[in-house]
Amino acid sequence: MTKIRNPDDLSAAVLAVMRQTPDPRLREIMVSLVTHLHGFVRDVRLTEDEARSASALIARMGQLTNDSHNEVVLMAGSLGVSSLVCLLNNGQRAARGEGAPTNEARFETTQNLLGPFWRMNSPRTANGASIVRSPTPGAPWRVRARVVDVAGLPVANAEVDVWHCDGKGLYENQPQARAQGHADMNLRGKFTTDDDGHFGFWSIKPIGYPIPTDGVVGPLLKAQNRHAMRPAHLHALAVKTGYKTLISQVYAHDDPNLATDVQFGVTDALTGQFVRHDTAPAEKPNLQAPWFSLDFSFIMEAGESKLPKAPIK
Repeated sequence: MTKIRNPDDLSAAVLAVMRQTPDPRLREIMVSLVTHLHGFVRDVRLTEDEARSASALIARMGQLTNDSHNEVVLMAGSLGVSSLVCLLNNGQRAARGEGAPTNEARFETTQNLLGPFWRMNSPRTANGASIVRSPTPGAPWRVRARVVDVAGLPVANAEVDVWHCDGKGLYENQPQARAQGHADMNLRGKFTTDDDGHFGFWSIKPIGYPIPTDGVVGPLLKAQNRHAMRPAHLHALAVKTGYKTLISQVYAHDDPNLATDVQFGVTDALTGQFVRHDTAPAEKPNLQAPWFSLDFSFIMEAGESKLPKAPIK
């Protein structure tokens, strides 16, 4: 082993060990990790007290992660890491091995963050039906969506899970929502796209809400003078054999926090028009106005169809 006399000797010795990793991909990752991690320590001239504090924060994130909360994922989103991984691995350029998507519309992706509140086995629901399963605060909302491939052709018979928060910013599997009378699987449904790739439903319009701030992420946001808000959005997860599972969110165009999402999830491709209507629609003449609508198209890429692990129980 090389005799270590100074910081450069130390980094060289660690890198030499990392380069002995048998698995090529793990070797690539570990060499790059050490290179950038040691570079970071040098760039900021990390003090001993700061290093101890950082270790304590990392340990605390692990301690705070359990069946109902994931502080590590929350931090990854708040640093933009989750969205960066998503953008690097999706879009037509990424699919061809050409790196991250550009700002050109044809290279944008409708892939996005899973979030912490997805549940498996949402109830199958007929196209056009309501996913409001118990009295829920919020304005009426109609969603009409289409699933297409990268050539714009319809993806028929895809299974699409949808879920979103209520008019107070709560998901039905949060304890606060259950305490307020949310039925099991309220504001959730599983749809099947028709021959033209369409599916749709009625619900109530979601609002923006704050991420949890009682862990490690909250003090970081406060120290940076950042708010904790996510803009109003709809979640969707589409699955069909032969296609990469689509995990997506669609964000309200007029939300005041659209440009400052604490989780950096908003992209141009995922900004939808949440349109206000002041007269009842023809199919629901007795609907109380105002009500809102969203029309949106999701793009599925060819790839492996597999479900993610539910983030929390």
